[in-house]
Amino acid sequence: METDENTPYAGLTPDCVLDALDSIGLRGDGRLLGLNSYENRVYQIWLEEAPGLTLAPGTASPVVVAKFYRPGRWSNEQIAEEHAFVRELAERELPVVAPLAQGENTLHEFGGYRFAVYPKRGGRAPELERRDTLEWIGRFIGRIHAVGALLPFRARPALDRASFGVEPRDYLLAHGFIPADLAAAWASVAAQALEGVSRCYARAGAVKSLRLHGDCHAGNVLWTDSAEAHGPHFVDFDDARMGPAVQDLWMLLSGERAAMARQLADLLAGYEDFHEFDARELHLVEGLRTLRLIHYSAWIARRWDDPAFPAAFPWFNTQRYWQDRILELREQIALMDEPPLWPG
Repeated sequence: METDENTPYAGLTPDCVLDALDSIGLRGDGRLLGLNSYENRVYQIWLEEAPGLTLAPGTASPVVVAKFYRPGRWSNEQIAEEHAFVRELAERELPVVAPLAQGENTLHEFGGYRFAVYPKRGGRAPELERRDTLEWIGRFIGRIHAVGALLPFRARPALDRASFGVEPRDYLLAHGFIPADLAAAWASVAAQALEGVSRCYARAGAVKSLRLHGDCHAGNVLWTDSAEAHGPHFVDFDDARMGPAVQDLWMLLSGERAAMARQLADLLAGYEDFHEFDARELHLVEGLRTLRLIHYSAWIARRWDDPAFPAAFPWFNTQRYWQDRILELREQIALMDEPPLWPG
């Protein structure tokens, strides 16, 4: 089946989802639940039986999570690198959710869709206001990075100024998403912001790049209280890339500067038990935040013809949205020239 670029999931019906799992020997009992995901389509699926699959806590039937990849985003080689990285982490007993292998394969294809199947792992949001929680999470991120530093990604892209800033900026300007009366102002402030990012990288110097989670915010860290798996576990490595280590730390910081300094100290107290942190990377925090803001707007814009996106982001592409983005980037320009955040 051919998929349409603008409506790539139009053919992904419940029957298609269940038939896809059946094609690799996992027979659903008819129950499935769509989970919160916009980039890909993710479903929790109950199975009739699954020999060898450990039941998720609190469930009477085997349950798996199937992720159907957005067509055209990643190549098979890039997805294979993600899967290999996560499985490498799992083999070293790190708390990550790795794709299940059927035979030798973790990536499968059915009806024009590529998909992977994962064990169900529940959890709640971590209590990031607790210092011991941050230190615990920091230890595991340090262990992830210790493994990530062993080998580079070959196929997956890097997180840098060009891929997360220049190219998204150019896309937004070329495709008419910014209202005409705000386009010049946004283009000007985006150019200044990217100059600020360049200064951040210049101050940091030649920092090392390693395999990252890439999108390590609180929503991708789940906490479990069970005796079998107490503590944090990390999900959704879909954005794994090469980049500086601090990328997997800064998104866990929030609040006023003093609060973020304390949170950073707690994260690094655990992190440096397992991996050395180069303090020069702290010059990159606001630059990386700036790149994420520009990239995020372009991410929505690229998906705007997907019916799920206007429904989920109704405020996008309004006059108010772009006015707020201009103010946001102006704030970032000022923040990027302030002294870097320091643990304290």
